[in-house]
Amino acid sequence: MSPLDHKNKARGGADDLPPEIDLEDEALEEIVEPVGPDVAFTAIDWTPHAGDAEGMVGAEVIQTLVKRLPNAPGVYRMMNAAGDVLYVGKARSLKKRVTNYAQGRFHTNRIGRMVRETSTMEFVVTRTEIEALLLEANLIKRLRPRFNVLMRDDKSFPYILLTGDHVSPGIYKHRGARSRKGDYFGPFASAGAVGRTINSLQRAFLLRSCTNSFYENRTRPCLLYQIKRCAGPCTGEISHEGYAELVAEAKDFLSGRSQKVKTEISAAMQQASQDLDFERAAIYRDRLAALSHVQSHQGINPATVDEADVFAIHQEGGQVCIQVFFFRTGQNWGNRAYFPKADPALEGSEVLGSFLAQFYDDKPTPRAILLSQTVEDQELLGEALSTRAGRKVAISVPQRGEKKDLTDNALQNAREALGRRLAETSTQARLLAGFAETFGLAKPPVRIEVYDNSHIMGTNAVGAMVVAGPEGFVKNQYRKFNIRSTEITPGDDFGMMREVMERRFSRLLKEHGDVAVADDAAAGEATAAETGDDIEDDISGSFPAWPDVILIDGGQGQMTAVRKILSDLGIEDRVVAIGIAKGQDRDAGRERFFVKGRDSFSLPVRDPVLYFVQRLRDEVHRFAIGSHRARRKKEMVKSPLDEIAGIGPGRKRALLLHFGTAKAVSRAAIEDLRKVDGISEQVAKLVYNHFHES
Repeated sequence: MSPLDHKNKARGGADDLPPEIDLEDEALEEIVEPVGPDVAFTAIDWTPHAGDAEGMVGAEVIQTLVKRLPNAPGVYRMMNAAGDVLYVGKARSLKKRVTNYAQGRFHTNRIGRMVRETSTMEFVVTRTEIEALLLEANLIKRLRPRFNVLMRDDKSFPYILLTGDHVSPGIYKHRGARSRKGDYFGPFASAGAVGRTINSLQRAFLLRSCTNSFYENRTRPCLLYQIKRCAGPCTGEISHEGYAELVAEAKDFLSGRSQKVKTEISAAMQQASQDLDFERAAIYRDRLAALSHVQSHQGINPATVDEADVFAIHQEGGQVCIQVFFFRTGQNWGNRAYFPKADPALEGSEVLGSFLAQFYDDKPTPRAILLSQTVEDQELLGEALSTRAGRKVAISVPQRGEKKDLTDNALQNAREALGRRLAETSTQARLLAGFAETFGLAKPPVRIEVYDNSHIMGTNAVGAMVVAGPEGFVKNQYRKFNIRSTEITPGDDFGMMREVMERRFSRLLKEHGDVAVADDAAAGEATAAETGDDIEDDISGSFPAWPDVILIDGGQGQMTAVRKILSDLGIEDRVVAIGIAKGQDRDAGRERFFVKGRDSFSLPVRDPVLYFVQRLRDEVHRFAIGSHRARRKKEMVKSPLDEIAGIGPGRKRALLLHFGTAKAVSRAAIEDLRKVDGISEQVAKLVYNHFHES
């Protein structure tokens, strides 16, 4: 049954719902589609009539809404006057839950502020509370409401893939949808852990890691065969049957039967030694050493836990760390620390419960989940995850034995990770405060943008922007600008910087409007942070789009170009622009700084703020040069065939395979071009005319 077939299947039936509430297909499709076909909901996308709640806000508007709500499970969204979603919550009974907000009393600072800002609410009725929990997690991840617990890092996990669509299976790192036929092993905590494991498995099982096209075109073994990291099935150095045995051993090892594999290899080594075949015995010896290397880097390998994820939470200094360990087939596949955004007043059980629901929204669920402490709605969460996975998922808090040791170890890692983060944050806060004092800012900056250009004699010119904030570099905010203007003289750094500034701030004005709004919000955050008053009430936590400061790698000339652009856009007085010029003899420590209204100046060689600015400048150098090299590399391998409209990768490949080079294609006659597979007479004329315009 499709989600739309459940439109009138809410608890009590649609007839029991008040007539003021409309069930709209459009709202249902918008909300249900990302959740999946197996979970259906009944949507109530309703706002009060203008006459009902005009001018109302806070508890008053909630009291108007609650009168018409059904006593059924569902999800509610609280929104402000601008239409921004403030909070997403679930309820066993929408009427009872929303009634609590309508009372307007006995609320925490966080809930009180949330209620005061609410100008309307939207509701989704579900058949069960389990469906409400799943939908709540999905909406939180999509909408990222400011008053919810939010995951800051939601990247997919990497896996090891042993392909099953080739006569000689390969071993690869895989991330994303499992669309390719084969066996998947993981998840691993990081891409680095997968890379190290694959390298060791190649030495242990001699499996290929090349692409199928590379495999098909080999006439002699590649370098990996020479260094004993591949068995060479591409050129028949090993039979298909022998290679299949290696693949089977690799599957056994990754499936948890590592001891069986090591015993068999050890026996084969002993037999080769007895047969005086010492070269073959040495190969088995090296394979055993590679397997031991894999296991030694996996840390704890529990005997009683075959498949489980272990979660531990630690709260300190107004921040939260959740440490996750992944165990599959009795092996430890690594761990990762998360630092979700949450109100400091929330209990650990609330934070961990919300985090788990979001964590498994788009990830496969193991058979067991071990927690350092009990979470809210633990039984309901287990039922929801079991429903999503299609099998039993057990959530427990171990009290003794090896499982308790695993959660204790995860908790210790969470404490240490949060301790390191707090130390880094404290150091960063002191540096930002020193930065503000040095450059005469009213408050420590929340967002610093640093700009630089990179090119070689004006070719492949790239502008780069890196961003730093209270928690260090914010890499998902980095941007690169391919210099497009044809009016800029090659090598004109001033012209390039003008283009970068104009494009950056014109788009910022278009997408985020007047900077005054951002300034006011940042000022409020800074005041709360400095005074420490009502700190748990200030949980907006969103990283600002507008910079407080821009640092330009350049002297007075660059600053003149930058300030003119800012002036033309009307934001010169809103954004502080600072220039950093290379010092005498271009030595680090002798930099000159250019700030509006002050003479240029230098900082003491050992000043921490100078080190901080140098680190910012070095990071933008790294990013700019890397972007330039990537663009230059792309240009170097660019083919003249890429410029022909209608010639895609398939036809391009066919032409190059037939003629050998693009130059030969350019010299070919129309009759010769038509002989290529996939090249019609019309396409042949298109290619010919491109190279023979006269």
